[in-house]
This record gives sequence, C-alpha cells and structure tokens, in this order.
Amino acid sequence: MSMFCFQCQETAKNEGCTIAGVCGKKADTANLQDLLIYVLRGISIYGEKAKELGELDKKVGLFIAQSLFTTITNANFDDDRFIVQIKEALKIRDELKEKYGDKIEGKLHDSALWFSDDVEGFHKNAAVVGVLSQKNEDVRSLRELLIIGLKGLAAYADHAAMLGFEDEKIYAFIMEALVSTTKDLSIDEMVAMVMKCGEFSLTTMALLDKANTSTYGNPEITKVNLGVRKNPGILISGHDLKDMEELLKQTEGTGIDVYTHSEMLPANYYPAFKKYEHFVGNYGNAWWQQNTEFVTFNGPILMTTNCITPVKDAYKDRIFTTGITGYPGVKHVSDREDGKTKDFSEIIELAKKCDPPIEIETGELIGGFAHNQVIALAEKIVEAVKSGAIKRFVVMGGCDGRQKGRNYYTEVAEQLPKDTIIMTAGCAKYRYNKLDLGDIGGISRVLDAGQCNDSYSLAVIALKLKEIFELDDINDLPISFDIAWYEQKAVVVLLALLFLGLKGFRIGPTLPAFISPNVLKVLVENFNLKPIGEVKEDIEAIMAGK
Repeated sequence: MSMFCFQCQETAKNEGCTIAGVCGKKADTANLQDLLIYVLRGISIYGEKAKELGELDKKVGLFIAQSLFTTITNANFDDDRFIVQIKEALKIRDELKEKYGDKIEGKLHDSALWFSDDVEGFHKNAAVVGVLSQKNEDVRSLRELLIIGLKGLAAYADHAAMLGFEDEKIYAFIMEALVSTTKDLSIDEMVAMVMKCGEFSLTTMALLDKANTSTYGNPEITKVNLGVRKNPGILISGHDLKDMEELLKQTEGTGIDVYTHSEMLPANYYPAFKKYEHFVGNYGNAWWQQNTEFVTFNGPILMTTNCITPVKDAYKDRIFTTGITGYPGVKHVSDREDGKTKDFSEIIELAKKCDPPIEIETGELIGGFAHNQVIALAEKIVEAVKSGAIKRFVVMGGCDGRQKGRNYYTEVAEQLPKDTIIMTAGCAKYRYNKLDLGDIGGISRVLDAGQCNDSYSLAVIALKLKEIFELDDINDLPISFDIAWYEQKAVVVLLALLFLGLKGFRIGPTLPAFISPNVLKVLVENFNLKPIGEVKEDIEAIMAGK
C-alpha cells in the first residue's frame, strides 16, 4: 500500500485509505503528515526536559500544536507546505537536542534520530514511521486514538492562541502525550492517557471559550439571514474568528458584503460582529457541499481553517487559504507579523470585479444558544422540565459529511417527539437546523451552541442542570447523546465528555476505524458507547433513557 490513513469517518471500507484518501488527500501528502508527527515526537522528548528545567519557549508548544492541526482531515493538501514545516520541525528538534540531549537518561526512541532532510529522504522515511509501523493492533488503536485526540485539542489551542490566549500547561500535556506514544505502556496506562486527553480537551475548550467571549462578547439568540443582497460578496469559511474580525474591518465601506459559510455560521451570533452593516448572513450549508455552493457564490472565498475539499477549476482562481490551511495552486494569505493584521486586500480587490452571489435559498435560521444564553433561560427551561413540557434533551452535535447514512440525523430530528429539545454544536446541525421543528413555550427545539469547539457549552449546560436539579450523577439528567462524527475535533470533544463521566453515547454513521475490537470493548463496558441503529428503535431507546 502507498499510504495508510484511517483518521476520519469516511475512510475507505471503514478500514483505512491505502492508495489515496477519500477526502482527496494523495499518498505523498499522507506520508508527509505521518513524518511530521514523527518529528514532533522527537521535539517533545527534548521539550519535556526543557519544560522540566523551566526553559521551554512556549513558541515550541504552539509550533507543535499548529503542526498537529495541519494534519487534520481537509486542512492542508499542500506538500510544499508540509516539507517546509518538517524542515522547521527538524531544526527545532536539533536545537533542543543540542541543548538537552545529554540531560536525558536511557535509550531514546527512534524519533530522536537523524534522517535525511531532503525531499526524497522525507518520502523514504515516511513509509517506515506511519500508523502501521506499530504492529500490535490494540497498542496502535490506543496510540492513534490519543494522537487523533491531540489533533483536535491542538486545533482548539491554536484558535485560542490567535486571540492571545495560551496556557503552557496545555502545550506541556501535548508533549507528554506524544512522548507516551514512544513508550511501552500497559493498556491501562494508555487508556489513562487517552482520558487525560479528554481532561485537557475540556481545559482547552474552556480557554477558547474565554478567548472568544472576552474578545467578541457572549453569543446571543440571533436570527441569521440566508438570502443575498445585490452587492459583490466575500464568503468566509472555517473556524477562525480573528480572521473574520479582520476581514470585516478591511471590507467596511468598500461596497463588499461578507457572508459566512459552514462552521463560520456562529460568527453571526457574536455581538462584536453585528455592528457591521455589510455582514449579511450565511450562505450555503455544511463543508461537503462547497463544490457547488462556491460556484454559485461568484465572489472570492476565504478558507481560514480545515474543511477545504479538492478545489474545482470553476472557482480555483478566486479561493484563498490562510493559517494552517493549504491547497496546491491556491493563493495563501500570509500569517500576521509583528502584531499587524493579515492583508486581505487582494481578496477585496478581486471581489469588486465579481458578480453578486446567486441566491440559493431565502429565509432565516435561529442560533446563538451558547452556555451564557441558555443559563439565562435556565429558570424557564427548568419549569418546562418540571411541568413535563420538556421530556428530554437530545445532544446531536458533531460533524456532517457526504454519506447518505447521515440522513439518519435528519430523520431523528423530524421524528423525535415534540416534547424534546435538540442541543447541537458543529456542522452536524445542517442536517436539521433549517427544519421547522417549532418551539416549546417559546424555547426553540433546536439549541445551536455554535462551532464544534463550542461543544464546551453543551458540557457547561449539562453541569449547570445537574446542579439545579441537585443530582449526584450527571447521567441522571434527562439527556441522551446521538453524536455524528467525521474528523478529529469531534473525537476529542467525545473524549472530553467521557472524562466528565457522561455515558450512553450513540455514535454514527459508523464507529471509528481506529478503534480495535478490544478497545471498543473497553469503551462499551466503561461508557456504554454504541453505534447508531434504526431511527425508530433509537428514538424509542432515547426516550426511555437507554
């Protein structure tokens, strides 16, 4: 096989992509990603010693986090960018090795050894350091579960860092976890490290929540426009709110309108962005429909983070990447330097020459139910629960994707009894957030907390309800989990919820390929993890609290 990757839900045959990724990733790209992670292990070995001595530059921690982020599904397809990143990683590793190598006792793992730093050497070495280099299926499963979780955690750490919020303890854990994958640990020790990843995921999401809300205000209940205006527009997708802010500032007064797409939809809920009159609303749906929606938008598209798919010729000359995102032949907006903002002038000038977007839908949707807003409604929600008006909360957050089996989530939303509330975050909501599901006593039946990283809000809300109802066990709440997953950020959110002690998750449309039968058995026994089934039967079980 020319590659092996099984980190996303759509991996081939639910086993692994071995020739090319279902996502569009080529074998060389997959191997370079494996090699980058391999070198990050080496950095972490020396970085842990530097941290122990109180001498680690937090820039190293951020570099590791951003490097992990680049390997998330649909983030970066650009081999040249990965080669630059690997060379920088080797430089950092060797500088740390020179300073701390003689302070580390015992035999070092291979990831601390030198290999050729030319491109040919990269591809040759990548073949022997990838996922399948670990032959024991259960060890491989737990190590990859941890690394996949770290990728999601690293993404949230990067988002927070872009707003000036960093926690060195998070970086230290990422290094500790990477180093653990070079050691011969027991199954129990590896499971404990995976749970620790869930703990630090919660810490990281809390930091990001603080970064977002202190910078842009607490999300508010908001009606988001789905139609278009007659001005030329720029479409911004991904997750980076700092990019959103700078684009809005730079387009003010230019005659250019700005629209969100996919996971950028929740930007509409923040007070700081509502002051911009040229911020129109949301255009389109989840990430996987961009190949048609980017064509009809007509104007430039800015991809700020992951969720870019193979770019079509119909819009290749007007799509831009920035941050950790990349695609061969697509123009990239450089990172900020010396405290300055990013320069979006080329995108703005192009937009002025483009036709306005073609309208693909009209109307509006409602969102903005993050923890601050829902807790403000707590008294009303509690009364509805006590009166029986609300029988159950069903958490249906996570990711959307291309598989037809994901229609399951639309059907569940449509068929759930009218006395249920759906709580969501992430792009999974596009399966049902435009349905007319009504409300319960003025409380919307779909409470959208925001992006996938805003799943933290769902945890905060659950803990608050536990407190209000004076329960000893959070699992005694009338809450069920019917989660859709696609990529690595959804995985680490799940680990965070497991760390909180929540149980009884339904996962779909398939269980992760990187979970071995024995590891799955542990998750089933300890957390009652289960695959989705038939819609009718699952709804009956959900309403019965099973």
